Amino acid sequence: MSFKTKESRLLLVLGAFFVANAILSEFIGVKIFTVEGSLGIKQFDISLLGVPNLSFNMSAGVLTWPFIFIMTDIINEYFGVKQVRFLSVLTAILISYAFIVVGAAMHLTPSDFWVNQNINGEALNMNIAFAGIFGQGMWIIVGSVVAFLVGQMADVLIFHRIKRFTGDKALWLRATGSTVISQFIDSFVVIFIAFYLNPQYHWSWQMVAAIGLVNYTYKFVVAILMTPILYLVHGIIDGYLGKDLAQRMIQMAGRR
Repeated sequence: MSFKTKESRLLLVLGAFFVANAILSEFIGVKIFTVEGSLGIKQFDISLLGVPNLSFNMSAGVLTWPFIFIMTDIINEYFGVKQVRFLSVLTAILISYAFIVVGAAMHLTPSDFWVNQNINGEALNMNIAFAGIFGQGMWIIVGSVVAFLVGQMADVLIFHRIKRFTGDKALWLRATGSTVISQFIDSFVVIFIAFYLNPQYHWSWQMVAAIGLVNYTYKFVVAILMTPILYLVHGIIDGYLGKDLAQRMIQMAGRR
């Protein structure tokens, strides 16, 4: 496909943004933040399935995941199932490749002058900091990649199942519906692999279920709030493509 056409350039931009956000999410995801603290409100003290003192402590990766699912639905809408599946598998491979490269970088012998530095008045061992930030455990990496693939495939399938009933109408229903269901799957798969199957942690199923439900509650709310952004992106793309070309692409995507 030549990148001189509008549709090919659009796919390139959407695909690049999709891959970049997915890889970025994996690396910023090592930071755990408090949602309540970030909003300046008192932390919730939730008891669920016998697990006490739960609050909304989330991976920073949730900052970019909503945009990934918007890109998934937009690409699905205009280019069809095969393109989304191809991009999802390619992204999983690139995420794995990125972790391999980072792992290799962690094993390089650091220069003496670089190791000990003073950052904002604090003595800091840069090699330890580098390993602490980028050195995610294998179980977490595997859980994250598997959850990404399973979630993406579920999103694609549900999106088109809903579209069979709605046709070209009710974009919000198929996009948001597929996202909230696939996010539910994603929330539990990653925790199950990273913390239940992992012998280092081996969380109880109650812990997995409770934390998964808390995390999913946050993702569900964000997915609903992102619906206007979906329509904004859809409108920009329709304006770029033109009404006739956009409609033809959507109809073609439904047959693929």
